[in-house]
Amino acid sequence: MLPVSDDAPLLQDLMPWSVRPMRVGRGWPMAPEPACLRARWALFTAETDPGARASLLHPTRARGLHTPVTQLPGHRTPTRALAVEDGPCPEPVRIQHGPYDQQWLIPDHRLIDAARPELWRVADGRQVFAIEQPPLPGAAEAPLAFSSLLPDGRSPAGRATLIRPLYRRPAGRDPNLAPGLTDWLADRVGADVTPDALLAWVAAAARPDSRGCAVPLPRSAELWREGVELGRRSLWLHTRGTRCVDPLAERPSGPIRPPGGSRPYVRAALPEAPEADGLGYDARERVLRIGSGLLSPVPEAAWELTAGGVRVLEAWYARRTAVGAPGSLEARRPPAWTRATTSELLELIGVLTLLAELRGEVRDFAGRLAAADGAGAVGAAALRRAGVLPVPVGRRRPALVLEHREEGPDGQFALL
Repeated sequence: MLPVSDDAPLLQDLMPWSVRPMRVGRGWPMAPEPACLRARWALFTAETDPGARASLLHPTRARGLHTPVTQLPGHRTPTRALAVEDGPCPEPVRIQHGPYDQQWLIPDHRLIDAARPELWRVADGRQVFAIEQPPLPGAAEAPLAFSSLLPDGRSPAGRATLIRPLYRRPAGRDPNLAPGLTDWLADRVGADVTPDALLAWVAAAARPDSRGCAVPLPRSAELWREGVELGRRSLWLHTRGTRCVDPLAERPSGPIRPPGGSRPYVRAALPEAPEADGLGYDARERVLRIGSGLLSPVPEAAWELTAGGVRVLEAWYARRTAVGAPGSLEARRPPAWTRATTSELLELIGVLTLLAELRGEVRDFAGRLAAADGAGAVGAAALRRAGVLPVPVGRRRPALVLEHREEGPDGQFALL
């Protein structure tokens, strides 16, 4: 771990509003593809015996067949009791599952123990979510992941994460930043500091620290420009080419594709139904094996990249080959390994390859930033003297958002 100034401000002060991870409470409302979710929903609503339907639901203290709930913001789903639900499946939505995976979720509040509606209210085409990863001793992992999709905040290590939206309101309004921070920093670096640019700096400069996630701030315009450009590339990769798009800077709109010589491809056809233990890696040949299928080139750095101490590619594969308990809705899996699954895997390998390369640049930049500490770094003490810190208590709470009419239980109007 590179040294960080004891006075480096913490992310929790620079981006004060945070939300705990979503908790679904049951596995079947989430799957790698939407058709599987519709099939599970059809099985659930076709069951007329109350006891059998309850068993399929997998009830918890937070959710049962008769639990009254409101709609999720932005989703016109039914709010009547699940015990009598017989309508079509709510349209599944794409979400960020953990730091690097993308899954589909049935956006029905009746199925989700802790949905975090405050996040759903601000998820739109401008939003970027910073996902603060819990430190894992001995693991050289980035302290932050980023997503343009609504994140569930899951940590493979099973430890608590925190989700920090860049904006507190829809349409890129009310940045989730310490009041006065961008103006104060702009004076120091002699350049315009936008919320997007500040998040890019965070992506490049954030470091794990015994106090939390620390973010050294620059006073040098040169360091600022370098860090922002580095961070924009990181955000572009994390969000799969949906944010920080700039074709002139070699950041085209997604999907992510590495340069031709390092772009992975299928060398031998993948099996239609891979086994759960069918994944392997050959470091010498730089080949990923799935049964008799082969994909290459896959750099060792991409294979070894971990989140929560778990290899990202192994976790991704396990979620797509796991077999649910007999009789459960989780047992209804996608029928085959599709072309779309292969395309998703190839893109993930490309993202991990480029992120592994970028981390070397981030480490070099961190060394230069540490060397500038004391002469060119800005600490929390300076922010306190300027009145930027401490952050007002109200900035740590969600903003009042009335962008959507949200239906309450059994069709009643929900007051926010």
